[in-house]
Amino acid sequence: MYFQYGDKEIDYLKSKDARLGEVIDRVGHIERLVDADLFSSVVHHIIGQQISMKAQQTTWERMHDCLGVISAETICAAEVDTLQSLGMTFRKAEYIIDFAAKVSSGEFDVDAVEHMSDNDAISALASLKGIGVWTAEMILLFCLQRPNILSFDDLAIQRGMRMVYHHRKIDRKLFEKYRRRLSPYCSVASLFFWAVSGGAIPEMKDYAPKKPSKKK
Repeated sequence: MYFQYGDKEIDYLKSKDARLGEVIDRVGHIERLVDADLFSSVVHHIIGQQISMKAQQTTWERMHDCLGVISAETICAAEVDTLQSLGMTFRKAEYIIDFAAKVSSGEFDVDAVEHMSDNDAISALASLKGIGVWTAEMILLFCLQRPNILSFDDLAIQRGMRMVYHHRKIDRKLFEKYRRRLSPYCSVASLFFWAVSGGAIPEMKDYAPKKPSKKK
């Protein structure tokens, strides 16, 4: 399943922002995979913190092979050492088991999060061990498919914004100006900022000041 968007979102963004509109025309439609299951999405994001996507996928596949189904029940039945042996740190294994235990006991209501506002859902997810605001925002975008997520804490988003708008730095005030302009479809804008940051338009450059090279 891919993040769902269409002409309505694209036409709105192009009408509000000419530079982003040019990027949208150059890059074309972006297909970004989403995980519709909130429980597995939280686990997947905890695993993926500070490691490569390839390492994340390898550990995720090992979890499936070991547990069969990724659920609160199967994780609660596992030991921390078992999860750690699949390729994650001891701390991440603890975070995942703690999350599963809270879901199993009813302390954390996964279904309730799906019906919360963006801010409330971010606060609820960020209350979990191992989940910060940025991770919560990514879960809202790539699991719940919330339409208006633009993360100030995402370095690639900031890089993409610098490249599109020719800024040397994106501070909070400037960021909020663009967020207001692109709302209520910031999530789609995020997809294109990520694409630009990753080199989708080769001639676009990052305007951030270059760090001075260290003298040998």
